Amino acid sequence: MNWYDRLLSLQFTWRDAIDVTIVAFVIYSILALIRGTRAMQVSIGLVVLGSSFFVARAFDLPALEAISREILFYLPFAVIVLFQAEIRRALARMASNPLLSLVASVTTPVPFEAIAGATAVLSAHRIGALIAIERAQSLRMYTESAKPVDAIVSEELLISIFVPGGPLHDGAAIIRGNRIVAAGAFLPLTTSADPKLAHGTRHRAALGLSEDSDALVLVISEENGSIAAATEGVLHENLDREQLLQLMHERLRAMRK
Repeated sequence: MNWYDRLLSLQFTWRDAIDVTIVAFVIYSILALIRGTRAMQVSIGLVVLGSSFFVARAFDLPALEAISREILFYLPFAVIVLFQAEIRRALARMASNPLLSLVASVTTPVPFEAIAGATAVLSAHRIGALIAIERAQSLRMYTESAKPVDAIVSEELLISIFVPGGPLHDGAAIIRGNRIVAAGAFLPLTTSADPKLAHGTRHRAALGLSEDSDALVLVISEENGSIAAATEGVLHENLDREQLLQLMHERLRAMRK
């Protein structure tokens, strides 16, 4: 029986179609998660190592086959260690699935105008600042190690937090709904290998948090006063007040419903 006859003999049912669709979606999600990161390069190396076993068996290379067999045994453990950040990010994004968010509690609307006004003043005076706005995924793990504030968001309070020399100006202010829950929070730095990211610690921290969560993170540069926003691992730079408001409306629209 040739390959064509074998193909015709296959019984492809609706269950097989669902099975193939789910597997394809999982593979696509994994590739989309690690695209453009250092994990993509590591993944290619792991695929090469894993395929060496089948190459050795096909060409009858016993020494290479024995070594490759040992590599395949430890490969799952290597994947867990090397991709722990990506695995954590994927699990966190599963929790923010629209179907799961139906049972989430209603969040108080974020005061866009107060935040935009504070960033404009900080930018004009070239005062560095880092503001993380919580969305569906909780930022509790970062607030627990920061200084508690628990105050209503206001333009004046945000500005005072980042005044140089103040006790809370280092780190990030974290906003949940209409409250500043903590300040002085330290965020994870991005692991992106993009050579174009010639930014300081604040920008790298903003990107790092946006990679690990769905938060919208605002950055004001103390060097030139520019305003940037990081979301979903992308840094939007050189924003003016109107552009920042538009971005906040787009990303945080669901929280105002």
